Amino acid sequence: MNLDGIKGVIFDLDGTLVESQLNFSAIREQIGCSKSEDILEFVDKLPDHEKAHANAVILQHEIADAENAKWLDIGKQMVQQAQANNLPMAIVTRNCTQATNIKIHNNQIPIDLVLTREDAPAKPDPTALLQIAEQWQLQPEECLYVGDYIYDQQAAVNAGMRWLLV
Repeated sequence: MNLDGIKGVIFDLDGTLVESQLNFSAIREQIGCSKSEDILEFVDKLPDHEKAHANAVILQHEIADAENAKWLDIGKQMVQQAQANNLPMAIVTRNCTQATNIKIHNNQIPIDLVLTREDAPAKPDPTALLQIAEQWQLQPEECLYVGDYIYDQQAAVNAGMRWLLV
């Protein structure tokens, strides 16, 4: 991980720091979401009486996944590298807070600043990344966002941050 000129590192969680076995096909099937539509955007458009059920299904899958998530070796190495360089670290994830907290606690991930989809609009919206840069009093271009999916790249580009695909 190239940290030249970087003053803060923000990580995605699933597929970046920890493994994830979320079955998106099963989630989509259970809530009636097409393969071409983003699950969270689909749920946001549902009427309230359907939204509660869809969110319950998603939560059930996320909690089951969280209970079994383990550190990825590359994730642990990147966190250790950021620590060795005394850089502030944060996590921005599309997960719910409850599942995120389980993953962080069970794996003893040493990152306290965490924003979930309940704290800011979900990626690829750059709001969470920009909030962290502001909290750190850094310019976006001084931050590195590390992720594993197209939404991570899009969020970083939208925020004006450097990004790394893992």
